[in-house]
Amino acid sequence: MRTRFAVVLLLLMAAPAAMAVQPVLVIHGGAGVVRSSLTPTEEAAARAALVRALEAGHRELAAGRPALDAVTAAITVLEDDPHFNAGKGAVFTHEGKNELDAAVMDGVTRRAGSVAGVQRVRNPALLARTVMEKSGHVMMVGAGAEAFAREQGVELVDPAYFRTEKRWQQLQKALREEAAGQAHTDLETAKHFGTVGAVALDQKGHLAAGTSTGGMTNKRYGRVGDAPIIGAGTYADAGCAVSGTGWGEFYLRTVAAHDICARMAYLNESPQQAGEAVINQVIPQLGGDGGAIVLRADGALAMPFNTEGMYRGWMGADGVAHVAVFAEETLPRPAPQATAEAR
Repeated sequence: MRTRFAVVLLLLMAAPAAMAVQPVLVIHGGAGVVRSSLTPTEEAAARAALVRALEAGHRELAAGRPALDAVTAAITVLEDDPHFNAGKGAVFTHEGKNELDAAVMDGVTRRAGSVAGVQRVRNPALLARTVMEKSGHVMMVGAGAEAFAREQGVELVDPAYFRTEKRWQQLQKALREEAAGQAHTDLETAKHFGTVGAVALDQKGHLAAGTSTGGMTNKRYGRVGDAPIIGAGTYADAGCAVSGTGWGEFYLRTVAAHDICARMAYLNESPQQAGEAVINQVIPQLGGDGGAIVLRADGALAMPFNTEGMYRGWMGADGVAHVAVFAEETLPRPAPQATAEAR
């Protein structure tokens, strides 16, 4: 009897290890990358930043921490890097300001936090998470969001912190084109600038998603895009996590991030099938463009986009960073794992 009890005890003790999920982190630094606008130095720096973001996020997963920790760790690296349209490298509005948006979502609980139109928050993704964890709300905007950040000890900076010369010159070019009648609308002037985002699967099999952006060059009137809108640019549930990048108006109109997850849940489509359907069919049919990263609870992933390039990458259990920029570059994919239901 004692021997049998000992065997059962050993099996129970071994079960959690056998059921452990191999963590996966997927990131993007924005679709709409134009080869001719990048110098070799800028491209190399952006690729290096993608690697650093993957390493930062994956360290959280390897330590057994929640998927949301990995998402925010990866995104803050990209927010702090001037090569991306988020945080330090955010584009300018028509008035010459930087207005930042971000959202995070925890898949297992479907709790979410979001901020929009902030001008002094160094890392909007961290404030979005604070909204989720420290308030009874999902979304805060503008001065109110910054007041909440101050109360919660989230780092605030002088607005000049976000200025980069390249983004400033992009605004000047857009203003000249607008004044010359070369662009019919401010949206056409600016539609190709992307965002940063991350989706992650942790050792417990839980998913999370996050997105952060400076929006569109030359945007006006307090415009808010899809990134901070739950279901449009950011979404996660128990089976799927998505972060989008592209022309936000079309992601809003199609509820793109949620639509991808819904297709996976109700049509049994793979991440690649669902992502391709929404990103490369539905959105372009309406006149939009962009990309997304998609992660399923079994570790299967997709990175569809319909522009010349999209900063993207992923890292799995082996800790190897896989990154790419242009459309012709292919990346390996992790093998799907057994889900909790299958176990």
